[in-house]
Formats: sequence, C-alpha cells, structure tokens
Amino acid sequence: MASRLHAFNRFELKYLVPVEQAAKIRDELAERMDQDPHSPVGGYGVWSLYYDTPQLRFYWEKIDGLKFRRKLRIRHYGDLDGVGDESPVCVEIKQRVNRVTQKRRITLPYDVARQLCDGRELVPHSPKERAFVHEVLELVVRLNLQPTVITGYQREALVGRDADTGLRVTFDRRIRGRDRDFHFGTGTAENRFTVPPHLSVMEIKVNERTPHWITDLAARRNLSLIRVSKYVQSVEAFGLAPRSVFHINEAALPPSTAPEELPRQRPAQDAPSKVGAQ
Repeated sequence: MASRLHAFNRFELKYLVPVEQAAKIRDELAERMDQDPHSPVGGYGVWSLYYDTPQLRFYWEKIDGLKFRRKLRIRHYGDLDGVGDESPVCVEIKQRVNRVTQKRRITLPYDVARQLCDGRELVPHSPKERAFVHEVLELVVRLNLQPTVITGYQREALVGRDADTGLRVTFDRRIRGRDRDFHFGTGTAENRFTVPPHLSVMEIKVNERTPHWITDLAARRNLSLIRVSKYVQSVEAFGLAPRSVFHINEAALPPSTAPEELPRQRPAQDAPSKVGAQ
C-alpha cells in the first residue's frame, strides 16, 4: 500500500482584513505570486471537524499559550453536497512547537476516517503510515476525544514563484460553523457565522523567512497581526467556553460596507473537491 501520509512545517502570520480590502491585496499579490492550482476562481470550501476532550483540553492549551500543543481534526476540501463514505478526507494532527506550526495528515475515505476517530478502531495502513495512525488512535482513546465543533469557510490561495517558492498566502472568508450535526454530509445542518461576514482572515505561510516585499505590503496597508484560531473562535461563539483575549471583539472592528447577511444559513456548496490543498 502506497503511503498517503503528508507532513510539513511552517511559520504563520495572520491578519484580519475587510473583504473589500482583501480583494485589493489579493490582486496586488497576484503580480508576484501565482494562483494555487487547487484554488479555482472564487476559491474552494474548507470544512474541518475538530476533536477535543470533554474538558476542552486542546482549547485551553491554546488559551494558556503552551509552547507545545496539538489539535486533531478531520478536514474535507470542496463541496459538501454529496459527501459520502468514499469521499476523500484528511485526518490531521496540527501542532505548535514554539513558533513553528507542524501539520501531519493522512488521506482516507470518509468512512475509514470516522472508523479511526469516532469508532476508535485501527484501520488499514502502510508501514510508513503506522506511527501516525497509531498516534491518532492513542490520542483519541487516551484523551477520550470527541467531536466538538465544525468550521467552514471559502478559501482563495496564492503560491510564491521563483525565489519565493516556499511562500503561500490564503484568504478565508465567510467563516462559519456549528456545534452539532457533525457529519459532513448532513445537508440540512445549519451553520452560523463565527467571524463577521464582512471580514476575512489573511494568512501568510512560509517555510523559513517572510519575504521583505510582503512585510512591506502589510505595513503599507496598515495590517495588524492577530492571534486568531478558527477553532477557538467557534468554541467561544457557541458558548462552550468564556470569550478569551483571542476572541474577535466585534465592537473594535472596522464597519461593514457590504449588505447585512443572514446570521444562519446553509453551508456554501460552490467549489469542487480538492484534497491536497493546505
């Protein structure tokens, strides 16, 4: 069996940007970057089911700023319409070691991923995948992990070229989620915005150093670094934990110039599935 395991390390910088400004920044970046081949015009959907302990251990590790912390999630890229047992998903451990973000994941059919994470059963794997699969199973069993929240958003991605091949910039908008109906294919499930819909999260991801021209762009456009976690935002938005210093304070945000959107709506289903996006 060929290995389906993928791992990478990155530094990440995040900014909260009004959607209208994000479009202008994206156009400026496009002069020096290429569109990610997995990112069609308008972007693609990213949906993640996060697991945590009944006491929200992973959430509190983030709040407490532990230098080493982990999260377990199942992630689906693309359209939620028609997600079934054979749909490809990623089982992923995202961990932070000091300032470095590390991701390790394996691509599995959806029913096999649920067998591993929900059924707590060892699933078929190659020798190269053994350590990761056993780590996931050990985490789920030892910590009694359970589905906690689903997050979803529309992502557009750019990748660096030439000397900036390790650079990736993403724009996530329409960030929403739910704290129930945890099956991706639940077509009647309702989601709620966890970040105001007129805002997007811009994220700069680099393997080593951030190119000077992109930090100049951020300074010129008065972008301020934020420490935001979509998982933390969802946990707090649904009242599973008190609002923390990481929670986006809507009163301090720039006003929306876009029409008001409904607070609850069906999941967007407007992008083809692309496993392998990041």
